Amino acid sequence: MNSLITKTLLENRILSIAKPIIQDMGFEVIRIRLIDGKSKLIQIMIDSPKMNITVDDCANISNELSAAIDVEDPYEDTFNLEVSSPGIDRPLTRLRDFDQWSGYEAKLETTSAIEGQKRFKGILSGTDGDEILIKLDIGTIGLKFDWLSDAKLILTDALIRETLQNQKNIIFNEDDFDYIEKEEG
Repeated sequence: MNSLITKTLLENRILSIAKPIIQDMGFEVIRIRLIDGKSKLIQIMIDSPKMNITVDDCANISNELSAAIDVEDPYEDTFNLEVSSPGIDRPLTRLRDFDQWSGYEAKLETTSAIEGQKRFKGILSGTDGDEILIKLDIGTIGLKFDWLSDAKLILTDALIRETLQNQKNIIFNEDDFDYIEKEEG
């Protein structure tokens, strides 16, 4: 099966190091990318089905991963490690993501052209076996998961609204803050 989590052998190697550590800490790997530039960057995106991800979560995972990656040494050059949450317009990297985000607008890209087209933009309609269902202007079509090279949600008002609504449902512990400004009225 195609992987949207990693794209290269080196990313797969880093996944084999990172995945058990991240899972032991209660999170899931969404995507790993190596970005070459002036400095080398290992970008690891994590998610949690049970809680929102905090900056402290990312820092803790980064500390654990840095040590493990240094020991295993899959990346010969010096590197920076970035651990982050997927954000609102998140990548869709697992088959179950397409069911979870059914009803939302997404952009899908295939490795090869299908009837002359590689990019598809429409409303996700879940899955049927190993096919991603997406509603386009011409109707709903199915694209095999293995055909995809990239997939992500599109930032829309509906997606922002739902994200904000979910954040409102988070219960904050006032002891976690130095100061909380209360609204008058």
